[in-house]
Amino acid sequence: MNVQDFQRQIKSQALGPLYLIIGEEPFFRDQAFEIFRLAAQNEEPHDVAAGSTPDESSSMFQADVVYGDETSASEIIGLAEEVSFFTSRRRLFVKWADKLSARDGELLIPYFKSPNESTTLVFAAPKLDGRTKWVQTLKKQAVVVDCAPLFENQRAGWVTQQARDMGLQLEAQALEILSDQANEGLYVVMRELEKLSVYLSNGQRVKVEDVELVRGKLPGISVFDWSEAVARGDHARALDIVAKNLETGEAPLRMLGAFLWQMRRIWKARAMLREGKDQSQAARQAGIPPFRAREFMQQVQGWEESHLRQAWTVFADADSALKGGRATQPKLILDDLVIQLCAGKQGQAVR
Repeated sequence: MNVQDFQRQIKSQALGPLYLIIGEEPFFRDQAFEIFRLAAQNEEPHDVAAGSTPDESSSMFQADVVYGDETSASEIIGLAEEVSFFTSRRRLFVKWADKLSARDGELLIPYFKSPNESTTLVFAAPKLDGRTKWVQTLKKQAVVVDCAPLFENQRAGWVTQQARDMGLQLEAQALEILSDQANEGLYVVMRELEKLSVYLSNGQRVKVEDVELVRGKLPGISVFDWSEAVARGDHARALDIVAKNLETGEAPLRMLGAFLWQMRRIWKARAMLREGKDQSQAARQAGIPPFRAREFMQQVQGWEESHLRQAWTVFADADSALKGGRATQPKLILDDLVIQLCAGKQGQAVR
């Protein structure tokens, strides 16, 4: 079940003994934890006459939190089997469960099959190795809350709903830009919506110019400079931008997402030109404010359709590498991305 289904379930029934929060979208994982916290408060008895609430009287005793890279199966089982003297139900969260050793995972299997009914044990991880027996058993015995990233066709609906909850109405182009940003993570979009809600009056329609204005450029990243260097085949300049951003602490996936977002705008503008739109119309359709249109269209003219199609494969490979076994070598991955994108463009004039 997804987070919304989980929230509905918790409203209609008490907490169970075993849960798994799994998925690579941190916004949804945090939402799931918040649902657990609120459910725990609602289940605790409190003295209304005395004015105490579950949060005030027992929050410090409600939950234990351990981490997979610094705990063992015996410690987890020991805590889960303890009787709570302060609450009706013990809560135990095992974060970074993907860091548990294979041996500890195997030792947890008997507990998964017969969990302590007075404890809610929650495992959380971006992903787990589904080939291992302990993960297979956990998924079979636990209530699984799926926190996977949204599919591309789900992003616009999610962004629209979040905006509506903040009193914002998004025009089509503004929605498209924010939906594209969801590829970088939902927290990125939430920050932009929060800034828009402060900048604009309640109920005011959000235009693409508003999104550009409150966003500014990504910290440490000049995605225009980066994409321009690649469009010109200037791999030295592009590699320098990669190095400087990594040195300042930029997240590699965030860098890749920002570059991909820019490339999607370039592709859209090229499509507009093919349909007979002039350059100002193409830039506007791609969500570019007027003061940056000329610079942007110079970049668009630096890309051939065939090279854009090849670039998509290169981006996919880089994304997979940054999330996989080579994630510890982000500079090598991004450098390779730049070199491949610049291949064949060396010395090509921007037309």
